[in-house]
Amino acid sequence: MQHSVEFRHITKYFPGVKALDDVSFSAKGGEVLAFLGENGAGKSTLLKTLNGDYQQTSGDYLLDGKEVHFKSPHEAIEAGVSVIYQERQILMELSVAENIFLGRMPANKFGWIDIKEANNMASEIIKDFGLQIKPQTKVKDLSIAYQQMVEIMKAYSRENLKVICFDEPTASLSDAEIDALFKIIEKLRDEGKVVIYVSHRMSEIKRIADKVAIFKDGKYVTTLDAKTTEEGALIKLMVGRDLGDIYDNLDRNKTIGDELLRVENISSEYVEPVSFTLRKGEVLGFSGLVGAGRTEVMRAIIGADKLTSGKIFIEGKEIVNRSPHEAMKNGIVYVPEDRKTQGILANLDVGKNITIAMLDQNSNKIGVVDTKKEKVIIDEGIKDFSIKTPNDKKKIVELSGGNQQKCIVARSMATQPKVLILDEPTKGIDVGAKSEFYQMICRFAKQGLGVILISSELPEIIGLSDRIIVMGNLKIAGEVMRKDATEERILSLAMSEGGKGNGK
Repeated sequence: MQHSVEFRHITKYFPGVKALDDVSFSAKGGEVLAFLGENGAGKSTLLKTLNGDYQQTSGDYLLDGKEVHFKSPHEAIEAGVSVIYQERQILMELSVAENIFLGRMPANKFGWIDIKEANNMASEIIKDFGLQIKPQTKVKDLSIAYQQMVEIMKAYSRENLKVICFDEPTASLSDAEIDALFKIIEKLRDEGKVVIYVSHRMSEIKRIADKVAIFKDGKYVTTLDAKTTEEGALIKLMVGRDLGDIYDNLDRNKTIGDELLRVENISSEYVEPVSFTLRKGEVLGFSGLVGAGRTEVMRAIIGADKLTSGKIFIEGKEIVNRSPHEAMKNGIVYVPEDRKTQGILANLDVGKNITIAMLDQNSNKIGVVDTKKEKVIIDEGIKDFSIKTPNDKKKIVELSGGNQQKCIVARSMATQPKVLILDEPTKGIDVGAKSEFYQMICRFAKQGLGVILISSELPEIIGLSDRIIVMGNLKIAGEVMRKDATEERILSLAMSEGGKGNGK
């Protein structure tokens, strides 16, 4: 049976924000429909409205031609609708099998839970996914990628599944795991399920999607053929402008200054001795395969991991960073890759997220915060970084991923650093927001900051960096200037050192 979902005039208001504006379109089984749009365009909000996380302000949706209204995700699941979000929704202390069949574990003839049968059933699903994990393994002992796959297997295992939605599912998956996921998606499509796929990765959309639904500013724009529509046309529809080659249009810093940061043979428990320099106004890229040790180097520099050897110098003066807070005082700030768990403070509003690192400077001797001083910093941050929010009191978790990332960068820049370390700053961010971040990075360099950019996207590293350090197997494998940089050369260096380690 081919299932279907139809949205009719769906509108959703949040305080001060119209997140969805009269959205009407349909999705049918037997094809993969991708959602494409900038952060804040309404894609995730529509999914959360469909599965009962949110209640629409007005409008209706139909499942297999029948009007439904789910008041909770549980009701949606019971009706055959599952949404897989970026944030994992699994129980870490339970096994893989227990997570897959949570709430519907098989029972023996005496009514007791049959763990053996659950493990056997889970083994069959794991085999379908082509994964090398055991059903008895506790989820907390799996990698983030495998934890994500467990959540997908949980939805896949439901016999009544009619609609399955994936919201940025590949952010933490390797190429092999993405291949396994796409095989499952194709299987679900061929079974007539409605498959909705949200991603900012154009190559993935071209590969897996049959149709693309475009969203802009909370409105549905149109649906196009994913295979035949040119990428440039899709981008122009979602951002409302032709970005062209975003790297060619950058206003780069043309004057690189004196040495700003010098790292001499630093090592930690997680990385072998590394030495490099960074100059004022320079964008220094760090490239390498997964496990190369890029993040581990930065954690050692900022004191998040204890140094086992080496020295760090700022403008020729040796510094010691025993903690990220001490590194910040010494002029080095780090914007982490995982903004959800290491970047934002989810229970605080936008303003507090921007000023949290400045509490010392904004408080008097007895610890009373000067709110007027804070307000100036908040207003400047929102303006300078074009953060889209109705006001600074809005909870940061209610902003799009790109705007959350801007808040974190605004917080870092409020400390007036000399060195800014950006770890995968555009991960999970749409192409329009990426363009803004690229211009922002160039602006920082023109202001004389030293910028270290970690990115797994080779076009991004090559397009933004003045110089690129390539890591492999927890040490530096080589260095390439921008004019000499090609994807082939960087990959060759990364793979020549093995390219696999214990960290990122």
